[in-house]
Amino acid sequence: MGALSYTLAPPLGHRANLGLVVLRSDETLEADFRRVLPAEGVALYVTRIPSSTEVSSETLAAMEQHISGAAGLLPPRVAFDCIGYGCTSASALIGTEQVATLVRTGRMTRAVTDPLSALVAACRALGLRRLGLVTPYVATVSEGLRGALKGQGIATPVLASFEEAEETRVARIDAPSLAGAVRHVAGQGGVDAVFLSCTNLRTFDVIAPLEAELGLPVLSSNQVLIWHMFETAGIAERRSDLGALWTRYGLGAEVSPHGCDSL
Repeated sequence: MGALSYTLAPPLGHRANLGLVVLRSDETLEADFRRVLPAEGVALYVTRIPSSTEVSSETLAAMEQHISGAAGLLPPRVAFDCIGYGCTSASALIGTEQVATLVRTGRMTRAVTDPLSALVAACRALGLRRLGLVTPYVATVSEGLRGALKGQGIATPVLASFEEAEETRVARIDAPSLAGAVRHVAGQGGVDAVFLSCTNLRTFDVIAPLEAELGLPVLSSNQVLIWHMFETAGIAERRSDLGALWTRYGLGAEVSPHGCDSL
């Protein structure tokens, strides 16, 4: 019996191919991404990286040795438009340029980004210079993020943290707790926006209501990372439920390429 004949369909990502390196302990980022992924023509491929169940400067630094290997598990024949590394605090500690180098060592891609690079790009798109920070991190990790933002010319005069190191508990912090923290930080004054840092926080349902209430942009790690990956890959996708950053998406806002390592 001879082989059956067949024809080839276009690839799943005939508009764009996106790769995502997600922490083993992250329960939120992949689900958030799939909430906003276009239904047709954009493919998302996900790999996991070894990570600790608790966040500290030491456990974040330990991920550096695994980034290339995790990226290398993405499909080898896919032409990636952008690969995102899904950890805000580790990007600050390891450095965004080093993250991009390590990702590219594992898998070829046109561009690499991460939540910190994406936040810098979002701040430039929206003209933000002073952020209030809400984090779940212990103090040393929060200060590392503040230092990285300061190096990009972004001040963080107000910080509030849940100071929770356990990733499973971070992923369970509920919407009222997040909203209360944002209100607290915004209420201190002197900020252009509030940023909820950590890809494990469930932020999507609080962003738009808080912006309407406070009259300030509200940003989060997953919101800015996915936006920046779409922007870099040329995916025109606007969302009214994800705040000012996404309602302005595709409407001519100039997004600086700084922080997104593109070929």
